[in-house]
Amino acid sequence: MEEKALDNVVVEQSADTAAKPAEKPAVSDRGSHSRGPRPQGDRRRSDSRGPRRHDNEPKEYEERVVDVNRVSKTVKGGRRMRFSVLVAIGNGKGKYGYAIGKAAEVPDAIKKALEKARHNTFELNVVKGDTIAHEIVGKYGACSVFLKPATEGTGIIAGGPVRAILELAGIRNVYSKVYGSRAPINIVRATHDGLSNLKSYVKVKALRGK
Repeated sequence: MEEKALDNVVVEQSADTAAKPAEKPAVSDRGSHSRGPRPQGDRRRSDSRGPRRHDNEPKEYEERVVDVNRVSKTVKGGRRMRFSVLVAIGNGKGKYGYAIGKAAEVPDAIKKALEKARHNTFELNVVKGDTIAHEIVGKYGACSVFLKPATEGTGIIAGGPVRAILELAGIRNVYSKVYGSRAPINIVRATHDGLSNLKSYVKVKALRGK
């Protein structure tokens, strides 16, 4: 009798275990993808890099490379090659500048020239019609540049170095002619000499005593 009772107990226990669903193993927190809120001190890399630079921001000056020249210096061990770059800058509202930079590579020379040009700026009085006030001849060394005002719609009748300076300075209508030396730096300096000697209406009136 005791053996039959034990058999019944064993059968009832096996039936109970079959009826109960198998329990799922506990999942550790390390394997779960849902994480809690980040602490305040924890920041992402993008936040720690500081403000981003915007390439679309307007520049103070428009920049232009006028001439690139390769120069060499002969020394005891051979020749040292370098680059000389002439650049011009301007805001198109009567302010312009120019400079020369020298370096072993062209980008470095451009960077040096632009830095010098920003510290070597000049102002020009642009009259009505985006032209100059009167005829003028600028001179530097063996180079002479003739500038003459033109009516609106004429455009800039000029060569490369003269055109670069006039456009960046904000002049849109002018005639010009270069005489003598054709070196770009001499042309730029002669153009600057002519623009710096321009007289406004107020100056002429004061000189005549009116």
